[in-house]
Amino acid sequence: MGWSPENAANAYLDTLKLRSQDHGRRNEAQKSVEPESIEFISALAAGMGAKLIVQVSPEASQSTVALAAAARQTGGRLVCILPEEESLASTKEVIEESGLNDMVEFKVGDPYELLPEYENIDFSLVDCKSDSYTGLLKLIDVNPRSSVVVANHLEGGKEGLRGDVRGLNKGAVRSLKRPIGEGMEVTMIGKIDEAGTMATRGSPEPKRAARGGGRRWWSRKKSKWVKKIDESGEEHIFRLPQSL
Repeated sequence: MGWSPENAANAYLDTLKLRSQDHGRRNEAQKSVEPESIEFISALAAGMGAKLIVQVSPEASQSTVALAAAARQTGGRLVCILPEEESLASTKEVIEESGLNDMVEFKVGDPYELLPEYENIDFSLVDCKSDSYTGLLKLIDVNPRSSVVVANHLEGGKEGLRGDVRGLNKGAVRSLKRPIGEGMEVTMIGKIDEAGTMATRGSPEPKRAARGGGRRWWSRKKSKWVKKIDESGEEHIFRLPQSL
């Protein structure tokens, strides 16, 4: 499946609505301070058509709701791996009220034991707020044809994947830091063709490297702006790429 601007836009708008519902149920310590990153990952997962989405986090969060919204758009499922159930109450309530139960599977236990059970993951999000969680990035079994790995909260010198994905050579991987959220790294995995170029699911066809240089350039399609007014009357204007 190629990149779907419609799925991305629908997931983005769905997340705006669900986030406002979840926001009212959380205390000040639990409320998200980075809504842009939440809506970004929802649109990204939905737009690329991810079927198996895995989140690994010390606690359930608004990112859980956002990825569930993405799974609804793609007809996929979200597996949320948590060390304990204490943080689930408010998130489960929003998911149940929004009819997202069938899209979400909560797994409680040691993430180092649970994560390796899942293979060919299309989209994964690892919250690296806890130092021990950065090691989980190396355990992700990605879909080698097309996958995205998002590592969040990489502050204070923490390192993410940096292009080092288990079982893949670095030529098939692109890692970059996004100027949203708090220390967010987005890693894209794609298949290398005979010409030595990479195309991720839904991305434009890559161009060959120029003679005499090793850098490859990818063509980019124009993005589009979308305006949405939510139930409170607040206007949201955001930009969605036509493809990754």
